[in-house]
Amino acid sequence: MEHIFDLKKLNSEEATIFEIQDAMDKGEVTSRELVMYFMYRIATYDQSGTKLNSIMEMNPDAIFIAEALDLERKLSGVRSPMHGIPVLLKGNIETKDKMRTSAGALALENHVSAKDAFLVQKLREAGAVILGKTNLTEWANAMSSSMWAGYSSVGGQTKNPYGDFLPGGSSTGSAVAVAANFTTVAVGTETSASILSPSFQNAIVGIKPTVGLISRFGIIPWTYSQDTAGPMARTVTDAAILLGAMTGKDDGDPATWRNEHSSINYTAFLDKDGLKQATIGIFRNILPERYHDMSEFDEGLFNDAVGKLKDSGAIVVEDIEIPSFYQDWKSNKMSFEFKHAIENYLQSLPSHAPVHTLNELVEWNDKHAEKALKYGQDSFQHRLSFENTLKNPEYILKTITDLYFAQKMGIDFAIEKYGLDAILFPAYAGADICARAGYPSIAVPAGFQENGRAFGITFAGTAFSEPILIRIAFAFEQKTKHRKMPNLKN
Repeated sequence: MEHIFDLKKLNSEEATIFEIQDAMDKGEVTSRELVMYFMYRIATYDQSGTKLNSIMEMNPDAIFIAEALDLERKLSGVRSPMHGIPVLLKGNIETKDKMRTSAGALALENHVSAKDAFLVQKLREAGAVILGKTNLTEWANAMSSSMWAGYSSVGGQTKNPYGDFLPGGSSTGSAVAVAANFTTVAVGTETSASILSPSFQNAIVGIKPTVGLISRFGIIPWTYSQDTAGPMARTVTDAAILLGAMTGKDDGDPATWRNEHSSINYTAFLDKDGLKQATIGIFRNILPERYHDMSEFDEGLFNDAVGKLKDSGAIVVEDIEIPSFYQDWKSNKMSFEFKHAIENYLQSLPSHAPVHTLNELVEWNDKHAEKALKYGQDSFQHRLSFENTLKNPEYILKTITDLYFAQKMGIDFAIEKYGLDAILFPAYAGADICARAGYPSIAVPAGFQENGRAFGITFAGTAFSEPILIRIAFAFEQKTKHRKMPNLKN
């Protein structure tokens, strides 16, 4: 059972969506075969062998869905580039099917959603096959200050396929599954660095979109102001295709109402010459505390990336200034929003659910501490004290000051002052300021360190600048070709 189908038909084990579609159109590969192939790899390397532990649950209907889409292709053609393409979803994204939506929490282990998230509706309409749910840092890393990235009580510890390195969080399972070829593409979510960090750590491409480009409806919330879903893929091409399939105005999410980019074909910006005359500002003034540990930063690889930009015709502006980058962001704004948002979510659960308030959740975890509290729940307990959350003066003031410093005195300041198309950050060091601004970023592989650890860079821009970032990231990717498969052992 070494091969469910002949990979030579695709020319590459890491074939892009366009290449897969071409093979499907020629009758060389079917969606059913692709789904079965990924299921085989998941069984072989994720749940045994290397045991990466990236998958939370498989969709038991995936093969049937793929077969129906194969038949539809024969009878009436394809719906979109996503037709028949397997997609994994982070375990905090709701689906109205046989799978559970638990955010990795034991208290919600048996929760079956009554609705699809808006982005899931869009994916189904595009003809995607929802293959399963991925592991994550429990509650998207909102539960404990000491929880290890990629750990959840339901899913256990996700591992980095490149070695004994940090796997990144909280969209860990989605990143690892893509890196290890357990799916074509996956969806992650980010409040701050939760797509960018694991993308960087696992040598894949991750896009954290502008807040409002993708509806937040049906995603277990962290904050109101910063949450967004985003694509995770092995190539910029696949990330662009997946991004386009998920965008759209949603009556249930006011953040999407200002979205004039809901019908953009992002693959139109896949220009291998996209760096020519692009003006990119290099931000180097990063203090050590901006990294999980300093081993994440490799000055040689970062300088090499900057050199490749210059070689490709980009106009590089060195050592740009971002006045608010070291703004004291340590406020309770996110905690105020989390307390309110999670209370709303828990109260919406069916009456038979074991918890309906944050206090009940904390008490439930205490009663099941042996299994539920490997890393404790100090972050939950801290937020129990928050009252009058959305009318608290501190919350109101920090909401508007965060936007002022992250946008006007942050990303927008630098872009306007230096006439930039994008800002380049090493690793994911710019994730927090971009998240607070609600602005987009794209992480791209930028090589491997001597010990085999992946390194990446992040291009960031102003609101709804995804077309520019995709053009720049694609050109860099094509110039460098840094992505390589991990060596998995059975």
